[in-house]
Order: sequence, then C-alpha cells, then structure tokens
Amino acid sequence: MQVRTAFDEVVARHGRLDVLFNNAGIAIRRPSTELPLDDWNKVLAVNMTGVFLCAREAARHMLAGGRGGRIINTASIMGISGGGLYPNVSYQATKGAVVNMTRALAVEWAKQGIRVNAIAPTWVRTPLIRGITESPELLHRIEQLTPMGRLAEPEEMVGAVLFLASRASAMVTGHVLAIDGGFLAQ
Repeated sequence: MQVRTAFDEVVARHGRLDVLFNNAGIAIRRPSTELPLDDWNKVLAVNMTGVFLCAREAARHMLAGGRGGRIINTASIMGISGGGLYPNVSYQATKGAVVNMTRALAVEWAKQGIRVNAIAPTWVRTPLIRGITESPELLHRIEQLTPMGRLAEPEEMVGAVLFLASRASAMVTGHVLAIDGGFLAQ
C-alpha cells in the first residue's frame, strides 16, 4: 500500500509519470548452508518484490496516462554470472530474477509504449560493498578479474541510465546493459 500511495502522490504533484529508475538492492553474504530463511526473505523482499511492486505501480500510471514510459531496473553482473568470489546466493538469485523480470515486463508492456530495461553494474564503490573494499585480498581479486582493473564509481552508472530513459533508446526494450569494465566479456 505504501508503494501505491507514493506513486499516487508523485502523479498528483507532477501530473504524470514518465520514468522510473528502480534502483534497489541489499546483500547478505553468507554460505548458503548458513543463510537463515529470514535473511533470504529480506533480500527477496527488497531486491525482487520491491522492484516488482514499483514497476507495477509505475506501469499503472503510465498506462493510465496513455503516454507510455520508461522503466530502468538495477540488476547486477551477479544476476548474469554465477559469482564465485564469495557466497551470495540470495543476491545473485534476486538479481537474476530482476534480469528476467525486466525481459518479461518489456514483452508484456511494449505494445502500450512502456520500455523496460535494466543496467547490470559491476562492483560499484558504494556502502553496499564496504565489506569487500575493506578486504585488500578480495578487492585485489576483483581488480584482477575485471579487464579494466578497477571498481566502478557511482557516477559511471549515470550515462547508461540517462540513455535508457531518453529517446535515444526509443527502440530498446528488454535489454540488460552491463556496466562492468569488461567482466562479462571474458
């Protein structure tokens, strides 16, 4: 109900909704055999259910407005690869779900003028990965595995999001754009 109320307030204030940047994510890095169900459910609630609820409400307003719109979800390279550097099954599974949710919603809403795409960032220097950046060994491994040899900075996500939100991507829907310094190209 809170999601619906928030979107209703945005539309009431601005008259319409054109773009949703659905940027949600938490991670609980634990071996799968030690991951409590409550932690699994917490990650699913934010990374998958929250993304769905926001996309659904945005689409309702976009469809009612008759102008279409753009939805950009934040997936992750961990939703496309198996990871492998450390156990993180709930994050990887939910970001993989965001990849397929993006495709499914793009197909469902394309004829109504709503384009749904996603970005799939690499490790971005944010509080989400603080534990990784505080481990020199893990940070070094990530840098070695990334062809560009470094983590991404938050501002390096902006161009891809703006492209997917703009008319420059008018024929792009159902796409997942990796912003990963070449990680997935290997």
